[in-house]
Amino acid sequence: MKRDIRLAVLLLSIISLTVAAATAWELWAARERTLAKAYTHNLNLTQALDTYVEGIITQSSMLLLGLAERLEADGSGPAQLERLRQLAQRQQSLLSQLDGIVVYDANGAWLMSSNGNAPPGTSGADRSFFIHHRDTPSTDAYIGEPIRSRSTGKWVITVSRRYNHPDGSFAGVISVTLGVENFLQLFGKIDIGRHGAIGVTTVNGQVLVRYPFRQSDMGRVLSRSPIFSGYLDHAQVGTATFNSSLDGIERIYAFRKNERYPLVTTVALGKDEALAAWRADALRTVGIAFGLLMVIVIIGCLMILAIQRRIRTEALLVGAREDLLKANRQLEVLASRDPLTGLQNRRSFDDHLAAELRRAHREQAPLSLLLIDVDYFKRFNDTYGHPAGDDCLRSIGQLLTDRVRRPGDLTARYGGEELAVILPSTDSAGAQAVAEQILQRLWQSNLTHVGSPFGRVTASIGIATLPAGSGASATALIGAADQALYRAKADGRNRLDSAPSLAAAEP
Repeated sequence: MKRDIRLAVLLLSIISLTVAAATAWELWAARERTLAKAYTHNLNLTQALDTYVEGIITQSSMLLLGLAERLEADGSGPAQLERLRQLAQRQQSLLSQLDGIVVYDANGAWLMSSNGNAPPGTSGADRSFFIHHRDTPSTDAYIGEPIRSRSTGKWVITVSRRYNHPDGSFAGVISVTLGVENFLQLFGKIDIGRHGAIGVTTVNGQVLVRYPFRQSDMGRVLSRSPIFSGYLDHAQVGTATFNSSLDGIERIYAFRKNERYPLVTTVALGKDEALAAWRADALRTVGIAFGLLMVIVIIGCLMILAIQRRIRTEALLVGAREDLLKANRQLEVLASRDPLTGLQNRRSFDDHLAAELRRAHREQAPLSLLLIDVDYFKRFNDTYGHPAGDDCLRSIGQLLTDRVRRPGDLTARYGGEELAVILPSTDSAGAQAVAEQILQRLWQSNLTHVGSPFGRVTASIGIATLPAGSGASATALIGAADQALYRAKADGRNRLDSAPSLAAAEP
């Protein structure tokens, strides 16, 4: 009997350690997946912002080139400067980011300002961009450090260019000023959390724009930051995690060096904020694992007591077995459901589709599949936030549940904002009728979506039907529905598209 007890204790210890190790591994893997998603999100943002900043600088450079050519060809007399001022004002009205355009002579005196007459005695000879052009013969555009505009008092970034006399000597500088506030307004619309940050700097670490804005950051040089002191030496694009040299907060950074200009765009999320959802899930997982360990310990104790008291063992073991089977059945039900929408999950979808495909082949019956994608869902999340996006998916999931009611039909969350409906014994016409009802009901729901050209939440649906007697596979059916969905989205969204008939199996 002692030997049996020792074996039971050993088995209990092995199971407990296995559960603990599996839980720890899953928590670590989930954490890594969360961080990977944060890195990808940041990299995508840096790509978009880098393109935005590059476009503004390129437009400014082209404007400078045109103005310089006019100055060099027509001269800088009063009439010519007046025409130039009128041209600059028209260009300024077309580029909302422009704060002003100023022309300086060779001594730094203001010749022309698009914002009106220059204050008496105003000079730009002490500005770093003016000194750069005066001492450098290159006529390339130059991106200067952030300064306070002497005409408006606002923080601006200068993009400037030298213009020359006919003999090639220095004639002066043309400067385009870009309002820092305009950049901050755009960056402020991006959800980066309470401790997130977005920055645009020169390649040597000179801060041009940083959101959230702090007066003390203007003119700061981050050359000792890990991104500039290490990462940019080896890669144009990358990610990193470290404590900010500005405020000491640990952030997840993504950086991208512009291919045309000496600029670096960075996007950072507070690491604690990025892992907040994971921590909540981890606490739930640990709680479940602890509960499971407690169940295992209790079952082990019951086993030991059963060895010692054989008379009471049978009743205790039978009761424990029934409880365990009931728990397993409940877990199987939970495992087949998507926790957000309440629809079947991807695993349940795959199993159900395989079973219905076998039945369709056996009974020579048609089988239809709808793939549904919520239109402009990323814009919805960006506009209203992810909790509102979750509510939107739940509403659509309930809509599908209300419209698809036959016992053999199945509605599932296929992935992200993509949903699926399996319609056994349904031909192409029937599937199209169901899809039209779904689109009509969703339109009537009138879920507001200002980021969509339709003004409300809509969806695109791809339909694929396996005709009676077809030997096509599940992969072919899903692929056909996916292609139909792609065509529906390409044709303008808020519509459905049906795939051609799947007449035969794939080779």
